[in-house]
Amino acid sequence: MIKFNAIDVMMPVLDYDRVRSWITTVIESAGYNVGELHYYFCSDETMLKINNDRLGHDFYTDIITFPLVSDEDYISSEFCISLDRVAENCLNFGRSFESELLRVLIHGVLHLIGYDDLSDEERVKMRSKEEECLEMFLNN
Repeated sequence: MIKFNAIDVMMPVLDYDRVRSWITTVIESAGYNVGELHYYFCSDETMLKINNDRLGHDFYTDIITFPLVSDEDYISSEFCISLDRVAENCLNFGRSFESELLRVLIHGVLHLIGYDDLSDEERVKMRSKEEECLEMFLNN
């Protein structure tokens, strides 16, 4: 089950059925099953509060991933996504809002299936996998 909700922003315009299918394909192609995935769209200020309250971090970010279960066969998580950060990323990276939002949506999933982005080498692998997943979305 994949759900999308807005906290203090308007729901972004996406083909949510297509996005659900794409996320499911990415997860299943990595050898996992889809559990419960809850995406929450919010503002920078809400994201900062969540980041501070839940993780003790005092900075803005585009996505925070909160895994829900430790079942090795299923991917289940809550994702908080700042639409303000997504909009700023568009300007910084020269992407459309939809493309950047899709990248952020799949970024959280990629963390759960084993990709990380703490080192330069890991960031390169993560970006490459994000691009591969975006191509998958665009070609379906």
